[in-house]
Amino acid sequence: MTDTSVDVCTEVLDACARAKHASRALATATRATKDAALHSMADALVAQAHTILDANSRDVERERAGGMSEGLLDRLTLTEERIHGIAAALRELASLHDPVGVVRTGSTLANGIRLIQKAVPMGVVGMIYEARPNVTVDAAGLALKSGNAAVLRGGSAAAQSNEVIVQVLQSALVSAGLPADAVQSIDAYGREGARVLMNARGLVDVLVPRGGHSLIQAVVTESTVPAIETGEGNCHVYLDASAPLERAVEIVVNSKTHRIGVCNAAETLLVHKDAAARVLPAVLAALAERGVTLHTDDAAAAHAPSDAVVVPATEEDWAQEYLSLDIAVRVVDSIEEAIEHVRRYSTGHTEAIVTEDLAAADTFIAGLDTAAVMVNASTRFTDGGEFGLGAEIGISTQKLHARGPMGLAELTTTTWVAYGDGHVRP
Repeated sequence: MTDTSVDVCTEVLDACARAKHASRALATATRATKDAALHSMADALVAQAHTILDANSRDVERERAGGMSEGLLDRLTLTEERIHGIAAALRELASLHDPVGVVRTGSTLANGIRLIQKAVPMGVVGMIYEARPNVTVDAAGLALKSGNAAVLRGGSAAAQSNEVIVQVLQSALVSAGLPADAVQSIDAYGREGARVLMNARGLVDVLVPRGGHSLIQAVVTESTVPAIETGEGNCHVYLDASAPLERAVEIVVNSKTHRIGVCNAAETLLVHKDAAARVLPAVLAALAERGVTLHTDDAAAAHAPSDAVVVPATEEDWAQEYLSLDIAVRVVDSIEEAIEHVRRYSTGHTEAIVTEDLAAADTFIAGLDTAAVMVNASTRFTDGGEFGLGAEIGISTQKLHARGPMGLAELTTTTWVAYGDGHVRP
């Protein structure tokens, strides 16, 4: 709860100003310094795992009692294994090339001026997200490696977890010779603090929202700080006419049930009519065995097992990001009808096709307007770590600057540098 005696605007703007100052040190930090800090952060997280888990358990217990959905509880929950995985992601970031200073393009002009365009840090990256303490670490690590400071608003659901995590990360930064203000949390200032962050133009250089539809749209529409739209995921799996049965079952089940509360989980299954009788009984049975409720059209319902929970699909189901053990299922007459369905209801995140027909795969890819397309692979692979980016600050579903998993390169901008020899313009 926000302390009403505190001037939230002053406090948050002061935090952003300190981050701006810290970003100058990060912008000139060597790769060796940044990598040492990432390893220090990873070691500290593992060493303080018991303290982090204790705080996280209090968050989880409170939110469970408050009726949070199982999908969001899964996002909120940390385990020792997950903390080790988060630490491993920081170490992997340290192994990646430093994006700062990379020359994107260069040439020598006709007048003899040597021109290059090189990558430089954004400066201060703000993030607003919900119930995901792992994002606190991912954002801090990616910002650090790319030479940026981070100001984080992680939401009330994970407030105790994030408070401890940020303290651990700040101590690690200081031990590595970098300013603690390079990573800051404004969770203590609640929603009012988030609104101040959204309007800290001039102090915060880019803002990344990560969460549900209402959060993302609030940031995109209300922020005066440039924002990158991310992550809402109504992802589809399309089983083409030639889809192999075993592969279809494995990909659909993994896409839907591997983790239900994430943006790259499948929410809609489309099946070509020529494959329905062959693949749907086994696919739907496998989903039902795992407790998935099937929201189906009439053609798909005909292939559901008798013990499955089946409800008629409505118009709302086709557009729904469930984040739960629910999936919408529809039989389509052609790949063109599948593409039309996806284009109408997709959030532009990830779509998948299961097929043995290369031409069908090419048609599917060309027909869509989305950040990622999977051919014979689970939607769950749209992830910074899986793509070899080390981690991600979010999955961008817009088209300007960044699209898809946003890693180190996407947290830099560019500077043009012209090297002359006394040149003056005639």
